Amino acid sequence: MKRGAVIFGGLALVFVALAFLVVQKETVLARGQPVLLRLAPVDPRSLIQGDYMVLDYAINQGWREGREQPQEDGNVVVRLDEHNVGEFVRYETPGTPLAPGEVRVRFRIRNSQMRLGAEAFFFQEGHAERYANARFGELRVMDNGTSVLVGLRDENYQPLGSAIH
Repeated sequence: MKRGAVIFGGLALVFVALAFLVVQKETVLARGQPVLLRLAPVDPRSLIQGDYMVLDYAINQGWREGREQPQEDGNVVVRLDEHNVGEFVRYETPGTPLAPGEVRVRFRIRNSQMRLGAEAFFFQEGHAERYANARFGELRVMDNGTSVLVGLRDENYQPLGSAIH
């Protein structure tokens, strides 16, 4: 009887943790501000995982502009234009307020690379041509910088495939 209670308790804990993560992501989707980030060149397919696009964002390419890459996790501050396209402003310094039109986006450093947590976009097999013209990743971003990738957009800011709106 004791063993069954431990197993049941462990399963219940796993389900509660999963439910929390789902609710957290759904909150970002429902309440997050739309932010478009310009994509750097992408890899359109993985033979092992099926059809998907590896995403790299232009703001991650700071070394090309002479910017030092951060050494620890934090937030990048972007300024939004009239199309909600975010352009790099600075790495956030704690206590520095955001100016009007600025948004923070959370990043993590993994393998000496800045990652926004939305580096892959999966799509149905055979639909790669629908996403070939992707120029922007569309994220929903909360005030604290938490973000979720919701779709891809073309050079005219139009959604590709079936983006969430």
